[in-house]
Order: sequence, then C-alpha cells, then structure tokens
Amino acid sequence: MAATAQVTVARHGGVPASGGRAGLGGAVRSELTKIRSVRSTYWTLTAMILVTIGIGALFSFGHAQAFSQLPAGQQARQSAASIAHAADYSLFGLILGQLIVAVLGALTITSEYSTGMVRTSLTVMPRRGTLFAAKALVFGAVALAAGLATSFASFFIGQAILSTQHISTTLGHPGVLRAVAGGGLFLACCGLLSYGIGAMLRHSAGAITASIALLFVAYILSNFLPGSWAQHIDKWIPFNAGAAIWENVSAPDMFSPWAGFAVFAAYTAVALAAGLILFRRRDA
Repeated sequence: MAATAQVTVARHGGVPASGGRAGLGGAVRSELTKIRSVRSTYWTLTAMILVTIGIGALFSFGHAQAFSQLPAGQQARQSAASIAHAADYSLFGLILGQLIVAVLGALTITSEYSTGMVRTSLTVMPRRGTLFAAKALVFGAVALAAGLATSFASFFIGQAILSTQHISTTLGHPGVLRAVAGGGLFLACCGLLSYGIGAMLRHSAGAITASIALLFVAYILSNFLPGSWAQHIDKWIPFNAGAAIWENVSAPDMFSPWAGFAVFAAYTAVALAAGLILFRRRDA
C-alpha cells in the first residue's frame, strides 16, 4: 500500500517516491528570500550605515577643526601625520558599526528559535549542516556587501571633510585601499562571529549581550590592564586584532593588518564551528 501510494503521488505531480538530497543551492535561495522579506534586516543595515558614516564624518570634522586652529608652524609639522591617519579618522565609526551588524548576525539565527520557525526550516531542509551553512553564506554576503558600501562611503565623505584643511588622502596611497576594503571585511566577520554565538546560545538577548561583550566590552576593559600585561594581551583582544585590517597606521605591539585579521577570522571560525556542532546535536 505504501509503495502504491508513493507511485500514485509521483504520477500526479506530487513528491517523488525517492527524492534527491536537499541541496545547498535551494537552501541559499530560501534563506535569501527570508532575509529579504524581514523588515528588520533593512532597518538594521540602514542604522549600521548611517551610524558608521555619521560617526566617521563627525570624527573627521572634529580633527579638521582642531587642525585649523593650530599655528601655521605646528600645522606644517603635523600635516604628514594627519594625512597618514586620514583613513583612520574617516573609518572611526566602525567601532559602533560592528555592534549593529553583530545584532543582525545574532538575530539571523536566534529569531528562528524565538518564533519557532526553526522547526519549519528543519522540516523543509532536514540537513542541519546545509541549513546552517546556507544561513551563514547568505548573511555573510549581505554583511560584506553592506560593510564594503559603508566603509567606502565613510572614507570618501571623511576625506571630503579633511580636504578642507588639505590633510586628506586617496585610495592610491600605500595601505589606504587595504584599510577601506578591510573595513567591509571587518564588519562581515563581526556579523558572522555573532551568528556563531547566536547558534550556540539560541537566545537573542543572550547572544547580543555576549557578542557586544566580546567585541566592545573586552576592548574597553583592556585599556585598564597594567602596562606589562597590555603589551602581551592587547593584540589578542578580538576588536584590536580585527581593527588592524582597517587601520592604515598600525599601533605599536599590535599585529600587522593581515595577521590581525587572520586572528580575528580564527575567532569567527571557532564560533561558527561551535555553533554548527551544537546546531546539529541539539533538538530544535
């Protein structure tokens, strides 16, 4: 009877008797539809873009104003240093932008638990590893695209402000293009790190709190470490390691840009791996 029913369903255009394995491509399309249909995605990304650009513009304006008030001789002495740091000034808003994209990264996975949609998602795509990877790929691509747009917009607006005092820089200067593109990579990694934490905790408030603590609070607390400790610990703080990629002038005792980003990417990879393991083992 069961075999007859399967043949009958297949003959009338229903589910085939022996369907193929659910694929990553279909899961990615499904997750893309999900993330596009949720209004909070647009609001959160808009907030990230506006806050990051706005803070960078204000910081650039403040530095330009301070520079304009220096005596002519001091301006001449500090001009080269200001130009070297010009990209850093315009990208300063990434410090807050990381927190907003972290919120979206956590919600990408935890919102399904809070609404119970995770059960529906697993019914449609029972291969948990594929579902987890599809969510990460879609969110990572969205975060990267938004992060790059935000970083480049922050840079150009900041340089327009700094150019009023002739202390701006261009993408052609050594390290500047890497720093600006690195801002987008940094934001995408922050979001994926939070996504992994969300998969581990399965609770929106807890995941957001843990992500902010790791990305921001740890950075603040590191400033209170004794000098002998800070010399060895500061560069391993997630924010300090990740920020090296978008800082045109590396601070002393910190990782080089790509080495720092590699450390930050390793933190993200560990969070994603732990999230995947727990996502596959625990009940929905």
